[in-house]
Amino acid sequence: MSLGLPLKLNVADRLARTEAEGPGRRYALWLQGCPLRCPGCCNPHMIADVVVEWLSVDALAQEICSSPDIEGLTVIGGEPFAQAEALAELARRVRLNGLSVMVFSGYTFAQLSSSLDPSYARLLSEIDLLIDGPYVAAKHVEDRRWVGSSNQRAHFLTERYAHMGEGREGWDVSPNTTELRWRGGELIINGFPHPELTALLSQLTPTSARQGGPDD
Repeated sequence: MSLGLPLKLNVADRLARTEAEGPGRRYALWLQGCPLRCPGCCNPHMIADVVVEWLSVDALAQEICSSPDIEGLTVIGGEPFAQAEALAELARRVRLNGLSVMVFSGYTFAQLSSSLDPSYARLLSEIDLLIDGPYVAAKHVEDRRWVGSSNQRAHFLTERYAHMGEGREGWDVSPNTTELRWRGGELIINGFPHPELTALLSQLTPTSARQGGPDD
């Protein structure tokens, strides 16, 4: 309950344009904090419930919607549903501007859709494409785009990306994508870098991994 206060999100990181975190060019938003704490989490630095950067929904919506040449917003974590109320409002505003919304969650769709938390239902109603389920190291795969383990599934909640559904064009048969960027003296990796690549680059330069997929 916001009690009339401005809605804010605890943001771990953000990237104005990427092609590694969903269909087309997208704005990627990583949220801080996750209650699941699953073994093998690919973003362990985003698990802790600590403040990294509180940003208002107003400011984020303006920033996202003014980003050039993107087709949508992708939200990663941490666990996006841990901040469902504010995220639902952000997603609503983004979609009103014609952009799509993709969310990665460590919860399954069945868990989310059966929750008694009304903010979960509001957020689900504003999502076009949901990738669900925790990352399971024993089920690690590298030949499914945007996902890290075989248990994770895509749920096309609107018609926006329904044509990409499994069994049609096989959205998940292409290898994962990795992007490298140099930012402020630090090498930023996003997408799904192979662990050997991350380890090698960490030996050569300060490296920060920002990986996609359910990050628990």
